[in-house]
Amino acid sequence: MDHILSAAEVFNKNAALYQQKYMNVEPYHASFDLFCQHIPQENAAILEIGCGPGNVTRYLRDRRPDFRILATDIAPNMLELARVNSPGATFEPMDARDISHISQQFNGIMCGFCLPYLNQEEAAKLIADAADRLLPGGVLYLSTMEDDYEKSGVVTSSAGDKVYMYYHPAAALTTDLENSGFEVIFTDRKQYPGFDGNMTTDLLLLARKK
Repeated sequence: MDHILSAAEVFNKNAALYQQKYMNVEPYHASFDLFCQHIPQENAAILEIGCGPGNVTRYLRDRRPDFRILATDIAPNMLELARVNSPGATFEPMDARDISHISQQFNGIMCGFCLPYLNQEEAAKLIADAADRLLPGGVLYLSTMEDDYEKSGVVTSSAGDKVYMYYHPAAALTTDLENSGFEVIFTDRKQYPGFDGNMTTDLLLLARKK
C-alpha cells in the first residue's frame, strides 16, 4: 500500500475541514519568521512542499510579498483552497517524493508537516533532493512529529479516517541533513494536537546548505 496516496485521499476529502482547523499557524510564526530572515535576497525563489490549504503560503506572502513562491501539494482540493487563500503564489500538483523533477533552483524550501507521511528512506531522499534544488546558502525548513520511529503506524481521526503516520526523531533527521550537505541552524519543539486529537511533539528544524 502507498501510504502517501492513501493520506492524499483523506486530505482531499477533508480539505475544507483541514482548512477550518489549521489555517491559524500562530504557534509557528517565530520559526517562519526565522526562515524569512535567513533569506536576505529580494524576490527570492521559494519552493513549498505540501502547501495544504495555503496556510503557510499566506503567512510567507504577508511577511515577504517579494517572495516568488511555487507551492505544491498532492491533493487537488487542497490546491483549490490554497489558490483562494494565497493569491500571488504559483500552485502545482506534485507528490513530495517527486521534487527532483523540478529543474528550477530556489533560495529557500518550506516543508511543513510532509515528513509524517514519508518513511525514513523517503524522508532522507526528500532532504537530498531539497539540497539539489537549493542554491548555495539556501535554507530548508522542516517540521514533523517527533517520536521513536518504531511507534509509526495507523492513526484514526475523530471522523474515522485512517492515515499511516511516521514519527521522525531529531537525531535521524539531523544525520540526513548533514549527509546532504546541510548545517542545522535552528531546532525547536512545540506541543500540539495531532491528527487523532492527542498531543504530539512537533519538531521544527531550519538548515542551511553549505
